[in-house]
Amino acid sequence: MTDEKRSQGEVLSSSGEERTGTEPKPGPEIEPASLSSPVTWLPTVVETFVAVSIALVISAILIAFSDQQVIESIPYIFSYPQDFFGRSWDAVSTSYAALVKGSVGSGGAISTTLERSAPLICAGLGVSLAFRAGLFNIGAQGQLMLGALLAGYVGFGWSLPSGLHLLVAFVAGLFGGALWGAIAGVLKAQTGAHEVITTIMLNFLAGSVLLYALSKDTFQRPDSDNRQSPPVDATAQFGSVFGTHLGVVLAFVAAVGVWWLLERSTLGFELRAVGVNPDASRTAGMNVPKVYTLAMLIAGALAGLAATMNVLGHQDSLSPSLAGSIGFDAITVALLGRATPLGTVLAGLLFGALSVGGVAMQASTASTPKELTQVLQALIVLFVAAPALVRGLARLRSSGSDSAMMAKGWGG
Repeated sequence: MTDEKRSQGEVLSSSGEERTGTEPKPGPEIEPASLSSPVTWLPTVVETFVAVSIALVISAILIAFSDQQVIESIPYIFSYPQDFFGRSWDAVSTSYAALVKGSVGSGGAISTTLERSAPLICAGLGVSLAFRAGLFNIGAQGQLMLGALLAGYVGFGWSLPSGLHLLVAFVAGLFGGALWGAIAGVLKAQTGAHEVITTIMLNFLAGSVLLYALSKDTFQRPDSDNRQSPPVDATAQFGSVFGTHLGVVLAFVAAVGVWWLLERSTLGFELRAVGVNPDASRTAGMNVPKVYTLAMLIAGALAGLAATMNVLGHQDSLSPSLAGSIGFDAITVALLGRATPLGTVLAGLLFGALSVGGVAMQASTASTPKELTQVLQALIVLFVAAPALVRGLARLRSSGSDSAMMAKGWGG
């Protein structure tokens, strides 16, 4: 390594108060791998496993006490404890068995889980990428709505040949999300407006734009009084393999693309460097406003990709409830995945499985409330986000990686 490159590393690792060596030059002298230290951002497998296990145990207790037969056995628990524990075991084992079977117990269940997970993965990747650049993208919900609006309009409003129609609708979805994300990025870069405030406001604005569009005849389904558009034409739909639309494949391709962008490209190096220390990055010759704008633009495009999963893949019609809570769930997915592509994919699959399996839990003989799956999700995130607590409960030795991450925030 040359002295000039060594100097650059010293500048980026400094806090901005002290720099050593000569001032580095921007451009090809940057080494994209210099900030790539898996130890600082990959979650420890053991800690994550323990965190999920603790969450499952606590959820099991809640499931047991939500069962009517268990509650009826409490008054005489000291006389016949076998009734209480036996009924508790039945409630918990039945619920968890239904959860597993409903999410991955058959080909149809796996297909449904993958299709439910795909938009969470895509939107979560957008939130994660912004996190790595030091930005808190709370606007995935609005970016998803705008992406769905454009993709849906092209899908049912335009008449194009098969293949080309899908491509144009797909690009329109990406463009809508990227445009909405870029607005927040430009406001951050040019005016210093905090991205949390602007993205939250843009979420409300996107919802209003969608409602306005659905009030017009162009977007209204014929012979319907509901605010609902026609489904996209067959020529604009993703194909399917084994009952799963091919948009799911794009979600995993996007994860690989985000990994390459962050870990193997110069732009990814700049994103991570700005996320660690924007002042030092500016001193190193990086264009911080450009990085902020591009980060939000790409994050918005990923949210737009999530929109295409529902509109072009699942053939959902445009409606006020189209986005559901995907954009907000994506924040949780990104946090659970520690803002890494692999972690986001695994978190998205987990949340998709819990969402699909929660319906099966409710339909099981235990009649477990579906809301308990949301409690389970919250507990998993809580314990994964608190590694010190997990290590204390499980008597695990500190890996030393979380302290660096918490010191830098999710951008490190």
